[in-house]
Amino acid sequence: MSKLFLYLKTKTFRNNLLVAIGSVIGFVLIVFFCLRFYTRHGEGLPVPKLKGLSVENAIQLLESQGFKYQIDSVFQMDKAPGLVVEQDPDPNTNVKNNRTIYLTIITRQAPNVGFPDIQNITFLEAQAILSNYGLKIGDTTYISDIARDRVLAAKFGGEPVEKGQMLPKGSKVDLVLGDGKGASEVDLPDLKGLTLSEAIFSLKGASLSLGTVMYEGAITDSLNAHIIRQYPALSDSLSKVAIGTKVDVVVSN
Repeated sequence: MSKLFLYLKTKTFRNNLLVAIGSVIGFVLIVFFCLRFYTRHGEGLPVPKLKGLSVENAIQLLESQGFKYQIDSVFQMDKAPGLVVEQDPDPNTNVKNNRTIYLTIITRQAPNVGFPDIQNITFLEAQAILSNYGLKIGDTTYISDIARDRVLAAKFGGEPVEKGQMLPKGSKVDLVLGDGKGASEVDLPDLKGLTLSEAIFSLKGASLSLGTVMYEGAITDSLNAHIIRQYPALSDSLSKVAIGTKVDVVVSN
């Protein structure tokens, strides 16, 4: 052990130690500078801002600066087709010449989606379902029907569209809705020859009501008296009347 301590105090040990330390430092410096040279540390070109450009302009700019590019596409209804919406690396990032820049653009062709079943549901429900399918509501029209604000029919390009029919995503679909009022006019029944009880039953079925009852001649049996005339009268020029219209009748034995 004493010999080891004596050796550590010698000039030979100190010289060998200095040589070893110098060799390690020299090796580290060589590796550092070689890596800097190999990777061209600090050198490169800034990536241009491509988001918001058309894909044609973006490609032209990349090629003029010596960059490669790779393109992916997505569909968004509120963006113009061919527009660059994402890029990697980000703008102003320093990269080496010939680096590949990744672009995401809006596709020019919308994918198709199956039309959902919206028959007889409310307008608000149809609006939510169509939005989930990437479809939009175009024009809405109302027709007489007791189903208020419920979808009675759907049209695309003026033609009826059915459940499962394939439509381009983002398409506008026109809806036909009920106004909640039903038909404003109904057929006028022919009451001639009916008894009063039969006429009342027939009028109720047509959403009409009995008006004034007039009698002609002596009525000996009111239960079996029959209607001989009515006002308004059914004719070639009058076959429909407004809902709730009162019909006057003349009864006779």
